[in-house]
Amino acid sequence: MNSIKFPELEQLERIIEQFGDRAHTEIIERIPYKGKEFPIHCISVGSTRPDVPVLAFFGGVHGLEKIGSEVILSYMQTISQLLDWDEELLARLEHSRLVFVPLVNPVGVYMGTRCNGNGVDLMRNSPMEGVGDTKIYSGHRISSHLPWYRGDEYTMEIEAKALCSVVEKQLFNSPLSIALDLHSGFGIRDRLWFPYAYRKIPFRFIAETMALKELFDRCYPHHIYKIEPTCQEYVINGDLWDYLMDAFVQPLGTERLFLPLTLEMGSWLWLRKSPLHLFSRHGLFHPLLPHRQQRIYRRHFSLFDFLHRSLLSPQPWTQLTPPQKLSFEQKANTLWYE
Repeated sequence: MNSIKFPELEQLERIIEQFGDRAHTEIIERIPYKGKEFPIHCISVGSTRPDVPVLAFFGGVHGLEKIGSEVILSYMQTISQLLDWDEELLARLEHSRLVFVPLVNPVGVYMGTRCNGNGVDLMRNSPMEGVGDTKIYSGHRISSHLPWYRGDEYTMEIEAKALCSVVEKQLFNSPLSIALDLHSGFGIRDRLWFPYAYRKIPFRFIAETMALKELFDRCYPHHIYKIEPTCQEYVINGDLWDYLMDAFVQPLGTERLFLPLTLEMGSWLWLRKSPLHLFSRHGLFHPLLPHRQQRIYRRHFSLFDFLHRSLLSPQPWTQLTPPQKLSFEQKANTLWYE
């Protein structure tokens, strides 16, 4: 079976060459599609010890939203160059690990489709069932010819299982980990979403999430993000991060924290500036003009740096006393759930 080539994969392979032996790279799956083979690469940089904090980036879950993959590739390009001379970054990476899976759905990115090669929306593909008023866009099993198709009830897609495998191997074994999944296409604001998407109740690390939000607000008071649970905007079936969140188990006698975040880039703003792009295949989900693409590529680097630093200095948001934890939970309830 022949391997396939397309621009995002070729760019990723060039970056992997630049990393050389400073990164560990593996092909975690090969997706067959119409006689071709599409690899899913996982790249990790930094300490290989299991007890270090981990920051992981995932992109291209929805192939049509390829700007997520491109932002990650841009960040990887920057990291590959900083490794040549930045002693501060090198010192950070002695005590942490960065993990990148920029093309979770390579067939979708290649084809320019939201779904994978089987017509399945990977972010509706887990067994999680939405609670409350769900719509067709929440995920359905009517037909793979319709968007938001969930796939088979009993078997997750290869790409979804590959993402879960990376999280279980690289993040669940860490004492402190953050996953950042990059998407586009909702609203005119950039949003940072956290669980849950399938029900409107707080998840187990809501106090720590609120503490991290307040820390980010203090450090970057003019930041661009609306930070909220996904269920604030809609309730969906089959969310992979909800599935992983509920699968995360803390072994007895340990304190571990896993925080999955979704960066939803507000592409409606790009459309408002260039309405004719609505008639382009990628126009609703991707900035088509070069200067806008370049702006988006660098727009989120401060967030990435903050998340990395927060893992290396976790005391202000993870080591909460019982009164502090209760206070943050009450703030979260007031802000997001009442």
